[in-house]
Amino acid sequence: MAISSMNARLHHGLGAVCAVMLVLAAGGVARAETAKVRPAAKPAVAETSAPAAAPAATGAVVATVVGFRSAHFGMTEAQVRAAIEKDFALKGDAVKEETNLAQQTHALTVMVPDLLEGGGRALVAYVFGYKTKTLIQVGVTWSKETDPAMTPEKLFSNGNILQAHFIASGYDPQTVATNGVIANGVLLFRGADAAGRTAALLLLGKFKDEDANRRVLTPEALSLLYVADAKNPDIFKLPDGKF
Repeated sequence: MAISSMNARLHHGLGAVCAVMLVLAAGGVARAETAKVRPAAKPAVAETSAPAAAPAATGAVVATVVGFRSAHFGMTEAQVRAAIEKDFALKGDAVKEETNLAQQTHALTVMVPDLLEGGGRALVAYVFGYKTKTLIQVGVTWSKETDPAMTPEKLFSNGNILQAHFIASGYDPQTVATNGVIANGVLLFRGADAAGRTAALLLLGKFKDEDANRRVLTPEALSLLYVADAKNPDIFKLPDGKF
């Protein structure tokens, strides 16, 4: 799925999370373009402007992407269910199951209030690989679908907080990209650790052309992804020569 697929399925829970995987596998942003993102003059709007270089991670901290909280890549569904209960005290009917028919992956999803303090309710999705049946991706999505009280300003604020955190987290500087304009939003951050495991943060919504040099983004969702292998995801691929 491409980023456009993500927009089409934004209002169907897990689809918004899973669809980003192939964007990362395909090499990241849809266009080789970067842009500063800053609060707009009008409420509910984020604005992009002239290109800016992506900052490198600083400090002695070295990022290691192993999953999300107690759920680690390579865990089985039973192990992830135990991790969800440990992290969020959720079990039974609070843990939903979904299947991505195109990628032939399986997922567990939970709704978590204030996953980011003051950030509103978020959907957390744990995706299991097509062949391995173990955890290959964790995605977190904030939107009006996850929290009716969500606003574009809150999405923008959440994105700024998380972007600052990831920039300072010690990701391999050669892999770090920030503020890249994509078809329906901004890639706030993408970076990998020494093992090639990836974290990505995307602010998604609708652009409006204010003039020839300025496009304004109204955020509709914020998606955070942790991916075990973005270059070769464990999803169904049609074998060569079959068609």
